[in-house]
Amino acid sequence: MYNEATVVGSVVSGLLQDFPYVVCVDDGSTDGSQRIAREAGAVVVQHPVNLGQGAGLQTGIEYALQDPELDCIVTFDADGQHQVEDALGMAKRVRSGEADIVLGSRFLDDRTKVAPLKRLVLKTAAIQSRLSTGMPLTDAHNGLRAFNRNVAERIHLKQNRMAHASELVGQVARMKVAWVEHPVDIVYTDYSRSKGQSLLNAVNILVDLFLGR
Repeated sequence: MYNEATVVGSVVSGLLQDFPYVVCVDDGSTDGSQRIAREAGAVVVQHPVNLGQGAGLQTGIEYALQDPELDCIVTFDADGQHQVEDALGMAKRVRSGEADIVLGSRFLDDRTKVAPLKRLVLKTAAIQSRLSTGMPLTDAHNGLRAFNRNVAERIHLKQNRMAHASELVGQVARMKVAWVEHPVDIVYTDYSRSKGQSLLNAVNILVDLFLGR
């Protein structure tokens, strides 16, 4: 999370109804997000400065791996765009042994309303990912994922910012593990739009593609 004080409390509370362990990686927030997340029941691991999504994901994975009973990790955005029921379905598929990693896709059903420009960027990114990794993904830049301990131990992200999504897919491709996509609903709220996240992420993805990452 990064400056998500407005919503992170409700996100954590919603998750704790079904997931007993919620860890928030605070990426240098200055708005009191850390306190709100703790009060809602999450464990908070803090970066002293803002490092980016990739760094936050890697920190969270390394923290979770300290639990010897860990069987599944779900990555879940702090801004309220992801749905708990989707995360539950994905974790179930990992725990059943169907797949080692389950990747969320907003393009497997019609629940997510995606602006035309963002849809074009995401579809282009998926094609680029398929060409570079051989994985025929429909959505290569979705932050909702579930994976088992074997996958978690083999993820070593070096890209701190938006390029981490492509880096993660590339690492999974090289692992030769069982993977599936799962339909998820991404809700673009007035809150997220006010922060410019949808447009900014699209621009960042385009930059990564042009740089050949």
